[in-house]
Amino acid sequence: MRVMGIGFRAAADLASLQDALQRALSATEGQRIDAIVTEAAKSREKVFQELAQLLRLPGLGVTQSDLAQMITPTQSQRIQDRFGTGSLAEAAALAAAGPTARLVAERVVSGDGKATAAIAES
Repeated sequence: MRVMGIGFRAAADLASLQDALQRALSATEGQRIDAIVTEAAKSREKVFQELAQLLRLPGLGVTQSDLAQMITPTQSQRIQDRFGTGSLAEAAALAAAGPTARLVAERVVSGDGKATAAIAES
């Protein structure tokens, strides 16, 4: 199973999320993904739901307590303070992909800096 973790700022639009997604897919030679995932409250945001619908993939949410258990190679103090982990995208992907998950694409940032993406596989 391959899961794309997405992090995004409130100002992010669909193009921001799509750009981050494409950058992460490029790092894995474009292999398909089975779901996209972010923090539970963010998973209800319109832009995240639009992306899931456009991709025809499940759009999943992960609790902050599950995110906080994930150790990520990327470390952002702002994200650590807000979500209890170094990278929302990496932690969400790892948590959703399950206990044997590993990152196949570390966090990438959209060109406008408003979204991040990472891919984990189990």
